[in-house]
Amino acid sequence: MGGLQPWHWVIVIVVFVLLFGAKKLPDAARSLGKSMRIFKSEIKEMQAEGKSENSPATPIASERVDIANPTADQPDKRSA
Repeated sequence: MGGLQPWHWVIVIVVFVLLFGAKKLPDAARSLGKSMRIFKSEIKEMQAEGKSENSPATPIASERVDIANPTADQPDKRSA
């Protein structure tokens, strides 16, 4: 009653060949393989982005504030 026995697999394969034809099965398997590769690469890319977002960001030189003179970047607010 458990899993599929070998003769069950033979019946499933015969049904697939009859339904889809012998020519279309390799193309379907090839496209499924390409889709899986794309999916895996997207998952890896998302995981890499998640790791980089969690790490502390170092400020870029243009974003750094001069600690010795913090008002150096601020414009003069006095009226002329």
